[in-house]
Amino acid sequence: MLYHQDTIAAIATASGRGGVGIVRISGKGAYTIGQKITHSKLKPRFAHFLPFFDQKNEILDQGIALYFKAPHSYTGEDIIELQAHGGPVILNMILQSVIDHGARMANPGEFTQRAYLNDKIDLAQAESIADLIDASSQQAAKCATRSLQGQFSNKIDQLVAQLIQLRVHVEAAIDFPEEEIDFLADNAIKTKLQSVTESLNLTLQASQQGALLREGVEIVIAGKPNAGKSSLLNALAGKESAIVTDIEGTTRDTLREYIQLNGIPVHIIDTAGLRESKDIIETEGVKRALQAIQKADHILLVADIKDTKDQDIMQLAPKFFKDIPPHIPITYIYNKIDLDPQNTHQNHDNHLYISAKKDIGINQLRNHLLKAIGYQQTSESLFTARKRHINALKTAQAHLDTAHQHLENKTGELLAEELNLAQKSLSSITGAFSADDLLGEIFSSFCIGK
Repeated sequence: MLYHQDTIAAIATASGRGGVGIVRISGKGAYTIGQKITHSKLKPRFAHFLPFFDQKNEILDQGIALYFKAPHSYTGEDIIELQAHGGPVILNMILQSVIDHGARMANPGEFTQRAYLNDKIDLAQAESIADLIDASSQQAAKCATRSLQGQFSNKIDQLVAQLIQLRVHVEAAIDFPEEEIDFLADNAIKTKLQSVTESLNLTLQASQQGALLREGVEIVIAGKPNAGKSSLLNALAGKESAIVTDIEGTTRDTLREYIQLNGIPVHIIDTAGLRESKDIIETEGVKRALQAIQKADHILLVADIKDTKDQDIMQLAPKFFKDIPPHIPITYIYNKIDLDPQNTHQNHDNHLYISAKKDIGINQLRNHLLKAIGYQQTSESLFTARKRHINALKTAQAHLDTAHQHLENKTGELLAEELNLAQKSLSSITGAFSADDLLGEIFSSFCIGK
């Protein structure tokens, strides 16, 4: 069944000037509108080069019209694509003509939403389309493509199939107790439950890596003035992004730089030195630094190594450091080791010794950050994943952990219920169980025309 009876339209290409622009029409009236715009009968999957008209029969432009007949189209509905010259004025004139002939403006992501609701793609594939468009690295784009091709969905479908097979075994035994077989002592159930648990754990691991590639991390560089924070930003970025001087308080505002670590997008934020000041501008800079710290995924706490000889790095500015949220991981950076000829310190745990200006220890820091943010080399083909996918997999994992306990305790009905809940959690990823408000939230983040 078609999702809507009305017809939607939008400009499908990016805003601005370009060689070619596309106006896309989808719905029950798409073909009729296409005929009115082109004054021609359109053959499915055939490129027609012809003029485009407005309601006054004046020629707006000439270009290529394509007709995709339902259900063999992106949305599963009739689709017309009008390829014209890519100026914003002419594209808007063609779009207005389409609307004048009975279409309405599409909502963000509505073309893809219709594709999902008309069973052309599942929900995970729909989300991967937006992820492919927004990909910030080649690796992220490849992961999104794998998800779009159905690799992630296939993994989830396989897990659901395993759970269904296990549930059939368990619930059939519950329904026929007269057989007098202690089915909970059947080793086959334990083996199948262990197998699906291991498969889910591998899928969760690959998904977490995919989520890192999609969402990236935000790392904040913090510390006292003149500790070398801006030099560290420049060293990690590989270019002179921040102004570096020997004058304390040079950095007055937060400065963002984007880099990639093994394909993972990383936003590094340099902040003003943490100290009390009567300077209004510097005080505002410290305030913004603290705000950035509160939102960070990871903090690089930088100190001049000579300042840490007599006291712990956390005691250099205790008034500020005590406000760092306990859940945010910290890497302690002891900088300027090139100025300390007696330095014999060795890196350990999350304590690293570097010289940002001389590029000493920077590669070790990059490797440390990859490990700290959870990146792992894996032989599994990665696919893009979102936080809701990770949450659903973790929820299913928790239900399976509880199911193991019920199997040990031989509480069959509770075991069956946990398996049922695990299946529902996994099915929410591909959209078998999805609330309308979730769909609205997902597709509202898409661009108009997709």
